[in-house]
Amino acid sequence: MTWARSKPLDPDDSEVPFTEEDYRRRKHHPNFTDHINAEKMVLKFGKNVKKFATYVIAAGLQYGVEEGILHTFFKIAWLGEVPALPVFGDGTNVIPAIHVLDLAGVVQNVIDHVPKLHYLVAVDESVHTLEDFVKCISKHTGPGKTQKVPKENAYLIKDLKQECLDHLLVNLKMEALFVKENFNIRWVAQTGFVENINNILKEYKQSRGLLPIKICILGPPAVGKSSIAEELAKHYKLHHIKIKDVISEAIAKLEAIVAPKEVGDGEDEGEEEEEEENVEDAQELLDGIKESMEQNAGRLEDQYVIRFVKEKLKSMPCRNQGYILDGYPKTYDQAKDLFNQEDEEEEEEVKGKMLPFDKLIIPEFVCSLDASDEFLKERVMNLPETVVAGTHYSQDRFLRALSNYRDINIEDETVLNYFDEIEIHPIHIDVGKLEDAQNRLAIKQLIKEIGEPRNYGLTEEEKVEADRRAAEERLAREAAAEAECERLEAMEAAEKLARWEEWNKRLEEVKREERELLEAQSVPLRNYLMTYVMPTLMQGLNECCKVRPDDPVDFLAEYLFKNNAETQ
Repeated sequence: MTWARSKPLDPDDSEVPFTEEDYRRRKHHPNFTDHINAEKMVLKFGKNVKKFATYVIAAGLQYGVEEGILHTFFKIAWLGEVPALPVFGDGTNVIPAIHVLDLAGVVQNVIDHVPKLHYLVAVDESVHTLEDFVKCISKHTGPGKTQKVPKENAYLIKDLKQECLDHLLVNLKMEALFVKENFNIRWVAQTGFVENINNILKEYKQSRGLLPIKICILGPPAVGKSSIAEELAKHYKLHHIKIKDVISEAIAKLEAIVAPKEVGDGEDEGEEEEEEENVEDAQELLDGIKESMEQNAGRLEDQYVIRFVKEKLKSMPCRNQGYILDGYPKTYDQAKDLFNQEDEEEEEEVKGKMLPFDKLIIPEFVCSLDASDEFLKERVMNLPETVVAGTHYSQDRFLRALSNYRDINIEDETVLNYFDEIEIHPIHIDVGKLEDAQNRLAIKQLIKEIGEPRNYGLTEEEKVEADRRAAEERLAREAAAEAECERLEAMEAAEKLARWEEWNKRLEEVKREERELLEAQSVPLRNYLMTYVMPTLMQGLNECCKVRPDDPVDFLAEYLFKNNAETQ
């Protein structure tokens, strides 16, 4: 970037590249003033060779391993979330570049040889434009298409900073003349990015831990293949491949090719001829499919199904992230035809050792789910009517499918035998013994067997968002728990108050009843006293007052005894 605004060496010929000898004529990009100042300082300090030697290595755009600035394009392509990779501007600007390991080789040679020239250019031999880079990444990692967008659109991509954008929009032709003539480098990518894309891709995936996980789930009907596959696809971010969807998608694609298109004015003749051939092939295949379905009561012959599934497994998304193949292949022959190695030379090499298979699409993990017929029948019987209606879970179709599955898997050559023969040993899980309607235990067991996801983790923004959501959920749970606690306390207080009022009410009632009972019981006694005791007692008291004896009590007792009505 310290050369980014340099004027062409020959105004009439812009193809003449800059070399190390032209470094005094270099003009830096306005955003890289600090860099050119650093270069000048390093060269200045290196003039006194007796103290130490200094070198400036002007390296091109670095690629390889984790991909650096180009990683944004690799990630967009690998994730497959856009139909085409963006090319900013017209894309014709030439970007000098070098593989990061080749740059390391240049540095090592500087250390070993201590050259007299102190300013070196380190770039590979390619003359690639921005469009060349993006097209190559899109073709080998993503959708295979590119789209030219205004330069301003680059700011909408969060991962692209201003410094990265400056690098991508530079237009500069450079040649590492000194490095090429004087250094002995074991080049990793001397011819450039495009020619070495396969090795670059391998490095990128390994360094980023982006290795596909390919899973095949097999088992009888209603064992839970689709529900387990769906959960695993979410956990590992894989493509869930259902045969029905693959067939309908393939037929729709063929119909789209066959459908008449409006011919644009700017199309090349070669492209038109190629499209015509594609249309003819698509029409022929479509006719064969329709004929096959008519003859087989709506079912498609194995040769077509295998062809469509193989194309799906070889598609870029499945090659990048991986896949979960749901309930297919069902037989030994289907597995052999689907995963068979098409390259005859490789077939001959592996002949005699084991069955030839295509390493690109062969599953890494085969999961065999099973359960007893009684368990499966009971599971289907317990399904709601709305779920069963119109599916293969209706009684006749399910029993027929289950019987057919058992018949196929009694033979010696089963689909599981095929995987055993090629040293991919299935993971067997008896779903019936787990007694788990939601298959959570089976999923947990499979995740343990398969291991950690090999995909991009969350971005910084996604991590912040996930943390925010987790914090909100935690606060919501705490608030709900607190509200529940307050509600329970309020209920308990209300119940306590109600019980206290009820107790007081009952206590008053008991007191009233006791009072009434005492009053009722005291009436006869009062009547008796008033009739028999009180008159005599009053007379005795009056007499006692008159006489005034020394012992009034004894006098009164004697008086009552003498005048007792009952005695008399």
